[in-house]
Amino acid sequence: FGPMKPVGLTDPRDGRSPHAVVQLRQDNALGTLWNMVGFQTKLKYGEQARIFRMIPGLENAEFARLGGLHRNTFLNSPKVLDGALRLKAQPRLRFAGQITGVEGYVESAAIGLIAGRFAAAERLGEPQSPPPPTTALGALLAHIIGGHLSADDGSSRSFQPMNVNFGLFPPIIAQTPNAKGKLRAAKGFDRKRALSARALADVTAWV
Repeated sequence: FGPMKPVGLTDPRDGRSPHAVVQLRQDNALGTLWNMVGFQTKLKYGEQARIFRMIPGLENAEFARLGGLHRNTFLNSPKVLDGALRLKAQPRLRFAGQITGVEGYVESAAIGLIAGRFAAAERLGEPQSPPPPTTALGALLAHIIGGHLSADDGSSRSFQPMNVNFGLFPPIIAQTPNAKGKLRAAKGFDRKRALSARALADVTAWV
């Protein structure tokens, strides 16, 4: 969902869901600065102030700092990292989090978990067992260490950070019954449910 999607929110005055909502997050201890969540933009400052003051309640707002786009710095991980998230040129260095080429807090924490397990196993002299690629953890790791997307003509494109998504998972052959009871290839929700069931079984075995 986008930053203004009113999912699960209702107006207590009439019980209706608003068309859009803006989340304000306290940005200092005094409560005098508030951050508008998710408002990265390339709009010029004057236009930002004009548009934001159209939001009910912000007509007279004073803007301490206006929005901009985050710089996303990341490694060309498939080229410079090995399968255990170590720098190929300096294996004593291991990387984790967003800099490895994942998007999102959960994804960054997940890669931190994997890197931590790798580091602990190495320190204890135990095998560094990666998560299966059929799991969310393994799919993210597989993207990092070999994630050059293919272009339509089959050539290699540049490595780009990714959120976890079903497109990263290896394909699954699953069938579900149609309205007439005949089996057909799982699609849409049924396919995702099959991928999820396989992932849960495989990650349980891995852990």
